[in-house]
Amino acid sequence: MSRTLSVVGERFPLAAAFTISRGSKTEAAVLTCTIGEGENAGRGECVPYARYGETLDSVREEIEAMRGSIEGGMDRAALNAAMKPGAARNALDCALWDLEAKSGGVSVAARVCAAPPRPLETAYTITLGTPEAMAAQAAAQAARPLLKVKVGTADDEARIAAVAAAAPQSRIILDANEGWSADNLARHLDIAARCRVVLVEQPLPAGKDEALRDRPRGVPVCADESLHVADDLDRLAGLYDAVNIKLDKAGGLTAALALRERARALGFKVMVGCMVGTSLAMAPAVLLAQDADFVDLDGPLLLARDRRPSLAYEGALVYPPEPALWG
Repeated sequence: MSRTLSVVGERFPLAAAFTISRGSKTEAAVLTCTIGEGENAGRGECVPYARYGETLDSVREEIEAMRGSIEGGMDRAALNAAMKPGAARNALDCALWDLEAKSGGVSVAARVCAAPPRPLETAYTITLGTPEAMAAQAAAQAARPLLKVKVGTADDEARIAAVAAAAPQSRIILDANEGWSADNLARHLDIAARCRVVLVEQPLPAGKDEALRDRPRGVPVCADESLHVADDLDRLAGLYDAVNIKLDKAGGLTAALALRERARALGFKVMVGCMVGTSLAMAPAVLLAQDADFVDLDGPLLLARDRRPSLAYEGALVYPPEPALWG
């Protein structure tokens, strides 16, 4: 049976500007792949990310380069062998998972989850700003049990303290997005330990992680930009306590599942995170995150409008995807 591949660029405005240490954006720009086969079609969404040298055009070109192979019947194993990790492979890999589920009548959840998937508590992101602005954001979300707070300047002490005071019942993840340095790391980790912070994500630039080795800290530290695939894990052992797995970095659910199992075997705690995308991008990640220690899949909550059908969010919970959306 012949296949078809379509690639569509889409833009979803954000409800508010999303600011981190590297800059700010007001929309989510995504690519959506649809692989059709007979009466069935599978979809996958990716978010090209400039930090990793990706643009909408470059990722589209990577996907188009695989058109002949995909339309010729390429499976996920061959896809993962043929393409490098990244957003392009993620969209195609997730579309193939979805197509397999719709063609074979067996859900992705039944294939990858040890138990029926359940709703998960997700973090909610507080974007970078002045201490006062971040405190106002935190106060508005203070009923949420877990907040992910964007930091990453040379002096974040006031921001951390302000957020902690504004949301006194919430646990806090700090995400520095590589914005701290070896010089200010100890000072920031010290205030984190005093402000209910449960995890600090990527404090130092990727490649400068060695400063974390044997450094005393009262808060676990998580690798994000320093981690893409399972082969990175051996290098990160002894530096990080946890790793953030994202489908767009790993290059799809197939690689992310292998990465998760290898991380567990090496004793890392696992976070499953996301780029800012729609429910279609989050859906496979919800299944990946079923046994995660930390879940950060709030992308659709940051949008002014999500695609339909969408994931169900209820308070801090995100529910597994329905087949009409994905899987």
